[in-house]
Amino acid sequence: MVRRPTTRSRFEGVVRALLFSAALVSIATKLAIVYALIRETISFFGEVNALDFLFGTEWSPLFKGDQQSFGVLPLVWGTIYLTAIGLVVAIPLGLLCGIYLAEFAPRRVRKVVKPVLEILAGVPTIVFGYFALTFFTPTVLRDAVGLDVNQFNALSAGIILGVLVTPTIATLTEDAMSAVPGSLREGSAGLGANRVQTSIRVVFPAALSGIVAALVLGASRAVGETVIILIAGGQRANLSLNPYESYQSMAAFIAATSRGDIPTGSIEYKTIFVVGMTLFVFTLILNLVSIRLVRRYRQVYE
Repeated sequence: MVRRPTTRSRFEGVVRALLFSAALVSIATKLAIVYALIRETISFFGEVNALDFLFGTEWSPLFKGDQQSFGVLPLVWGTIYLTAIGLVVAIPLGLLCGIYLAEFAPRRVRKVVKPVLEILAGVPTIVFGYFALTFFTPTVLRDAVGLDVNQFNALSAGIILGVLVTPTIATLTEDAMSAVPGSLREGSAGLGANRVQTSIRVVFPAALSGIVAALVLGASRAVGETVIILIAGGQRANLSLNPYESYQSMAAFIAATSRGDIPTGSIEYKTIFVVGMTLFVFTLILNLVSIRLVRRYRQVYE
């Protein structure tokens, strides 16, 4: 006997179809983006030597004549350098804040602080950029600290970038540590450990896979940040180590160049896509490393 479909089963079938369609749209969008990047990248390398692009130390694709060069290393270095400055700020602040919220903060404090952190993560990045440019650089770095920095500099952009990333690391760290079973804390206390020892030596290692994922997500957020670097970091492809100078990241170059009056199909136009492809590969490698680290440190508690 064949059972007739009920109203509930029909509704569930429609929901499954909608969810499957949403997944297909997401996959198709990503494939279309990758296709566009690969197509223009292949066309770019038809005019520019790949070795010159990958290992060249001069980046001036918008110049004309003999001054035009396509070495992407300054952009890659600028991205890594600015991200490193941001993570130096974000990692300790984010971890300490997450540990405090998960293990030491009273419930009332946690209910106030965590939503504030999540709101901070939602502030438009252009606000952070102009804050770094108009207040942090002249008032804090120059007047208060006394540093002789350029108006556009890596130090200011990197520090504010770290402030931007801190809420992401803090909230995910707090979630990972809160998910650790309470039995581990009780067992540690039963063995004579205090709260600090329990948090650092028991709960933190148990939540390490989630914390590593939080750090990598924060790093990915910093690598892809555009507006703060565009406004406060300057637009100079730089290979130096001086944080007082201007730097440019790959994402900032894409944003700055796409605003200009560049003819479609020109070599200057194609640099947007080839740099985008480089950034895509960079973040892909970062995510593959993060997956490996998360799997390595994952622990299962029953």
